[in-house]
Amino acid sequence: MGEAHQLLASDPSNPPSKTRRSRARRAFLSVLAFTATLAALPAAAEPLVLRDDRGQEHRFSEPPRRIVSLRPSLTESVWALGGGARLVGVDRYSDWPAELAKLPRLGGMEDAQIEAIAALRPDVVLAAPSARSLDRLEALGLRVVRLHSETHADVRRNLEVVARLLGTPAEVQRVWARIEQDLEIAARRVPASMRGQRVYFEIGGGPYAAGASSFIGQTLVRLGMSNIVPSTMGPFPKLNPEFVVRAQPDLIMGPKREQAGMADRPGWGALAAIRNDRRCGFETAQYDMLVRPGPRLGEAANVLADCLARLGRS
Repeated sequence: MGEAHQLLASDPSNPPSKTRRSRARRAFLSVLAFTATLAALPAAAEPLVLRDDRGQEHRFSEPPRRIVSLRPSLTESVWALGGGARLVGVDRYSDWPAELAKLPRLGGMEDAQIEAIAALRPDVVLAAPSARSLDRLEALGLRVVRLHSETHADVRRNLEVVARLLGTPAEVQRVWARIEQDLEIAARRVPASMRGQRVYFEIGGGPYAAGASSFIGQTLVRLGMSNIVPSTMGPFPKLNPEFVVRAQPDLIMGPKREQAGMADRPGWGALAAIRNDRRCGFETAQYDMLVRPGPRLGEAANVLADCLARLGRS
């Protein structure tokens, strides 16, 4: 408005004529109209800047419209946060929800189909930090956002990152509130007689286990259980089979397909958990949900609670 005031200012030694006053008024009105037009224009969107778990900074001028996800938990996070329609390709293991079946399958972390991914022209590729095979995608100029998931805190942080990418940050509260609600429901379902019992949760067919500091271990703690693998050993340590024999777990959990052969492992036949069949063997779909650190964390807790409730009645 400073320029408008100058246009209207009169020189007392040279009084403006009627014509000069008319020109000044028109100029003033023009400035007002131009200022109003500028005010009505939408503010330029701030670029989205985020740093992934490999320390790489990524800048986006707008939310990605074409997303490739090479990790099931991240695929599920995109879907749960309302971005399912933006997925244009996923890894071979992403199988929830069923609608994903129509999307191209692009391999896995170690054998990603680089040419097929590049041909989809994604605005962003979501992957794990360990996916070194994707360095070629970055060399081609594609953005690869790598996210680490081992704890409950990681799950929430990844949901926040994905929500920011989608431009729907408010959705995180809804998704996380549902997870917390399901965790509380699951905890209430665990019989008092089962609380405090020591669990060995096997990853695949071993020799890896879900330790106390993993998202699985943290879920077990929420259910009132203990873990034979202490936090000091890391989230998913590789165990010597003798470790389990010495630890004498009260319960054994893992994929159902591995349960039958456990008694044949050296020393395992003497474990009380095996002799008394204090085991939770999960079908493939259930087990896949249990080992994915994503938005179905609460549902997974209730799968664990189902088995604990059954064992509590036996």
